[in-house]
Amino acid sequence: MEAKLSHLIKNLEVLEVIGEIDKNIVDLQSDSRKARKEGLFVAVRGVNTDGHKYIPVVASTHVGAIVCEDLPASLEKDVTYIRVPNSAIALGILASNWYGNPSSRLKLVGVTGTNGKTTTATLLYEMAKLEGYKAGLISTVCNYVHERAVPATHTTPDPITLNALLAEMVETGCDYAFMEVSSHAAHQHRIAGLTFAGGVFSNLTRDHLDYHGTVENYMNAKKMFFDMLPAGAFALVNADDKAGAYMLQNTKAKKYTYSLRTDADFRCKILETRLDGTLLLLNNHEVEVHFTGRFNAYNLTAVYGASILTGFNPEEVLVNMSRLVPVAGRFQTLHGGNDVTAIVDYAHTPDALVNVLDTIREIIGAGGEITTVVGAGGNRDHGKRPMMAREAACRSDLLILTSDNPRDEEPDTIIADMKEGLTNEELRRTLCITDRREAIRTALRMAKPGSVVLIAGKGHETYQEVKGVRHHFDDREEVMNEFKA
Repeated sequence: MEAKLSHLIKNLEVLEVIGEIDKNIVDLQSDSRKARKEGLFVAVRGVNTDGHKYIPVVASTHVGAIVCEDLPASLEKDVTYIRVPNSAIALGILASNWYGNPSSRLKLVGVTGTNGKTTTATLLYEMAKLEGYKAGLISTVCNYVHERAVPATHTTPDPITLNALLAEMVETGCDYAFMEVSSHAAHQHRIAGLTFAGGVFSNLTRDHLDYHGTVENYMNAKKMFFDMLPAGAFALVNADDKAGAYMLQNTKAKKYTYSLRTDADFRCKILETRLDGTLLLLNNHEVEVHFTGRFNAYNLTAVYGASILTGFNPEEVLVNMSRLVPVAGRFQTLHGGNDVTAIVDYAHTPDALVNVLDTIREIIGAGGEITTVVGAGGNRDHGKRPMMAREAACRSDLLILTSDNPRDEEPDTIIADMKEGLTNEELRRTLCITDRREAIRTALRMAKPGSVVLIAGKGHETYQEVKGVRHHFDDREEVMNEFKA
């Protein structure tokens, strides 16, 4: 694969060009270690390193061109240097041009928000297939090119990987693509150069403050996605979340809302709820779904609205809502022979824990017992740790604090941070078991018939990350092994 440099830099905001642009480029990279002869290297300022540091080394490998924000002190004569105001934005546009602007050749819908991104994007992908279309999915759990699974490493991949996936979807004949848009991806311009047919906003609560610093910065990163939507797209937001209206302030897209509490374009009411399903009223139509909880009612209302706005037949959408099934690790219910129910959920923020635990309590009533097993990730927002423990403790009869993905931190240190949020009375109802496997076993063995054990934080993940190494670990496997013991 090759392309003219003059074609690749089309639509790019260029400040200065030094060298020839009428040359063939055979490769595109932002990783200096992968730069090739006659290729194009984009020097991006990242979180951990600055690609500009590697320009002299890359230039010496006879690369064809280099895109950067600052020119190096000395220039190689056969290399074309292109100076731009923001090389991260440039990379997105270049990647889109390199792969033939695939996002403009299918209907691409992005989903952002603190909670519900994976469920909403995945269910939209499933809905498209139920409607008889080929579709692609880019998500935290797994990417799909129609039916082919492609392992996911980030919620939103880098621009080159992202456009390669979209190009493969186009080549496979996909009509639609649905993707999670993380706050990191928006802030780092990973979605620059993409053409979206629509955007969905779920909610905004505290998360990723280790990266964004403040909730306001985090919210503005989400808003960047809606600011870039074109006039022909739709913007669908949760009217019950105060950040919803903020997302719409500067968007050019057509504005729509969904709600469980107020008038909206897409309105939902919960009529009946159980551990294995809910009866909903969607725009005055009764629908039985295989999902539980108010948070899932919001997700499903977003799916219902986005499906119609995407162009699916409204009557068929209603029928297919009842055929959708929960996403792996999202309020996934497992039953033991001793009448104990285990729920595995990805809840890893204070708000997500509140949503899940309030749902469980609403269903089993005041007399039912809830045990919660939860930890917090290492090298992430320390401030949410005591908040998570506090929300879990006040909604559980027994709380077991354990290890999540400690990464480079000591698990006991993370647990100590979580305990800071607990009162003396809550500490008396709390066990600290660092080994997550033992914590899950203990919770299930202590559970009484008719009780519920929530295992929160990891959901779909099949690993535990310790000191840079990922060890196989699956909460669902641990539950089933204990139920079979």
